[in-house]
Amino acid sequence: MENVVELKSVTKNFKGFSVENIDLQVKKGFVTGFIGANGAGKSTTIKMIMNLLRPDSGEVKLFGLDYTAHEKEIKERIGFVYDSNVFFEGMNLKDIKRIVAPAYKHWDDTLFYQYTDQFKLPLYKKIKTFSKGMQMKASLAIALSHHAELIIMDEPTAGLDPIFRRELLDLLQELMIDGNRTIFFSTHITTDLDRIADYIAFIQNGELVFNQSLNDVAENYALVKGGMELLDRDTEKSFVHIHRAPTGFEALTGNIKAVKNTFGDSVVIEKASLEDIMYYFKGGIHHV
Repeated sequence: MENVVELKSVTKNFKGFSVENIDLQVKKGFVTGFIGANGAGKSTTIKMIMNLLRPDSGEVKLFGLDYTAHEKEIKERIGFVYDSNVFFEGMNLKDIKRIVAPAYKHWDDTLFYQYTDQFKLPLYKKIKTFSKGMQMKASLAIALSHHAELIIMDEPTAGLDPIFRRELLDLLQELMIDGNRTIFFSTHITTDLDRIADYIAFIQNGELVFNQSLNDVAENYALVKGGMELLDRDTEKSFVHIHRAPTGFEALTGNIKAVKNTFGDSVVIEKASLEDIMYYFKGGIHHV
């Protein structure tokens, strides 16, 4: 299966923080959700994918190409949707189109007007009058109008009302029907990914914890509840992190089979949401 994005052993160091030894693949034709708490390294990783930051070590390739020799060709094939407005606020959408279109050899005016009509975007109103949702739609319309093969979205649903968030997710699902487009969707609103993601990449403290299909995540991770008397040095090895309470424990496991072998019917095993997984990993990685 072709990978649209490949990061191999990528490291970027800052004062007090680093993204360490990231190996990440984004598969063609699928939606990959990129999750992690604020400050976990999501934006740094995206900036390296976009060549806005250069890694200190490791290799970044898009479409099998590297930025050193193929930057223009790569960026022709990418559409980037920010979490905030990046256009000059005093301009209208028609003027922005006039400036942006010549930068892309595959720009499609017909498609641009199709999307502005579909998204109900006014062409002659200044961008500063747009709501956040309209600004998001404007970014997406421009990204789609040059036939971008890879759509990178950095926290696109943050700050949007629930109705518009649902509309946006429905739209993204429609865009994926032909199988030729790939979406890399960074967010900390994990419920959005339950609706549209095929794969989940999880970063924590600058390290990639896993990159798995949504089905594999559901099969591997679970919440386990039981009595405190069941815990000891050996049985605790089944868990990523344990929350203890007077009434018993609740813990996250990354190996459901091992838990069943160890505890049998003496514990309750429940599905873990992506939010549960993030919460328990933040509590501390004890045993993985």
